[in-house]
Amino acid sequence: MGHLTLVRHGQASFGAANYDQLSPLGHQQSVLLGEHFCRHGQAFESVLIGGLKRHAQTWAGIVEGAQWPSPPAPLVWPGLNEYDAEAVIAAIHPQALAKPDTPEAYRHHFRLLRDGLTQWMAGVVTPRGMPSYNDFRAGVVAALEHVRNQCSGPVLLVSSGGPIATAVGHVLGTAPETTIELNLRIRNSALSEFAFSARRHTLLTFNTLPHLSAPEHGPLVTHA
Repeated sequence: MGHLTLVRHGQASFGAANYDQLSPLGHQQSVLLGEHFCRHGQAFESVLIGGLKRHAQTWAGIVEGAQWPSPPAPLVWPGLNEYDAEAVIAAIHPQALAKPDTPEAYRHHFRLLRDGLTQWMAGVVTPRGMPSYNDFRAGVVAALEHVRNQCSGPVLLVSSGGPIATAVGHVLGTAPETTIELNLRIRNSALSEFAFSARRHTLLTFNTLPHLSAPEHGPLVTHA
């Protein structure tokens, strides 16, 4: 059986003009993950990453921390790109939203996101500039099929919460509502793991943070 490790990117720049950029904390999370891989003698024969800047920056931080002498060149897989959260929200709430800066504003933002995702996944709305949910899901499933058909050794996949939750939901056969809840609970730089064969993937772990388990790393645990 092969082993696939899925990593959500480190903390990005939530609330900033450009979300697609790791924060300094997000870079630190990624480096610590690489150091964790190094301590445990973990290396990868193949790497897939989404095409967003935060995916590439997370991979670079992992390599920096792991100090592998010859890391594999990542295969950029556009089907692992995240959905556009702002477009999802705008599809059901066209009025402009203020930058969330209070706990209630954050809760309101994620309530709208949950509702928008539910309608997108059901085919009720089509957010501007985004594929249908069926096409989004197909891009994720194609990445999993590539791993099953083309890879044998340890594989690393760096992506975002939406594609990773979609991959887990696909493997477990969950309802869309459950996939959304998985999505909204995946923490920055968290690991999920699949065993795989030529026939199927099997979930081993979900949303773990072994590299941030020390008490002093508590402030480094983030979700957005």
